Amino acid sequence: MASRPVDVPALVQSARDGSPRAVARLISLVEDEHPALREVMAALAPHAGNAHIIGITGSPGVGKSTSTNALVAAYRKRGQRIGILAVDPSSPFSGGALLGDRVRMQDHVLDPEVYIRSMASRGHLGGLSWTTPQALRVLDAAGCDIVLVETVGVGQSEVEVAGLADTTVVLLAPGMGDGIQAAKAGILEIGDVFVVNKADRDGADATVRDLRHMISLGDRTEPGLWRPPVVKTVAARNEGIDEVVEAIDKHTDWLARTGHLRERREARAGDEIEAIVLAALRRRMGNLRHHDSVDRLAADVVDGRTDPYAAADQVLDALT
Repeated sequence: MASRPVDVPALVQSARDGSPRAVARLISLVEDEHPALREVMAALAPHAGNAHIIGITGSPGVGKSTSTNALVAAYRKRGQRIGILAVDPSSPFSGGALLGDRVRMQDHVLDPEVYIRSMASRGHLGGLSWTTPQALRVLDAAGCDIVLVETVGVGQSEVEVAGLADTTVVLLAPGMGDGIQAAKAGILEIGDVFVVNKADRDGADATVRDLRHMISLGDRTEPGLWRPPVVKTVAARNEGIDEVVEAIDKHTDWLARTGHLRERREARAGDEIEAIVLAALRRRMGNLRHHDSVDRLAADVVDGRTDPYAAADQVLDALT
């Protein structure tokens, strides 16, 4: 089926003027890998780079959506425009997002200064859809001051969110073994702010104590490095949210003062370029297989006439 033509300049201008429909259309073009996507990204590029991107991650059940809802309310009190990308697990039937997070963010669905978008992870490891970086650029260029990225919550693969965020907030809850799991999953290394949610439960103080101890054992105790704070919240009652915002503000100031913000964004852009190159190579690889050359090389490897590295070199030569 032929794609519908898109008036990219008009669509981008409408998104920058605050049209939710235009923002939705642009993100749909991203998800669908529309032929106009290159033109869209080129048109958005001069307007991006102003939003502060906050990743919110943690195990299922720690209250990520409730915490995101409370953070949005806090930022809206400041008069800031907010974008939310809630990366849901893919439906096994439709391949689309299950939209569970939107159900828990009903407080903001009618606010024209809050844009909420659920995206399907589509089986992608790391808790994020591979299209998330482009969707972030849409929200950034559309004038959002803060973009919150909430991941699906898949445990040890979730560290990928740190590559997309300026500030990564890791949520944990008492009584779930989260402190130990965080150490195992490597989340301690990527968290900029740790939040112990549901702090009215037994064991909250012990979880905070364990986290602070584990952080103290790491390499962030050197002078000049960011030392992640640990904040207690009860997001369902809006308790401790102001302290979380204050911690994020301090991290934002530290990033700008030390030059780490530029470093993180350059690394993010490099990862995005690499992902696009690899996707293009995979498409070419698929075309190459139709000519049986890879199958012939595979037979040569099995029969001992060549080795996998030499075969791979031949494939790369053909691709380039």
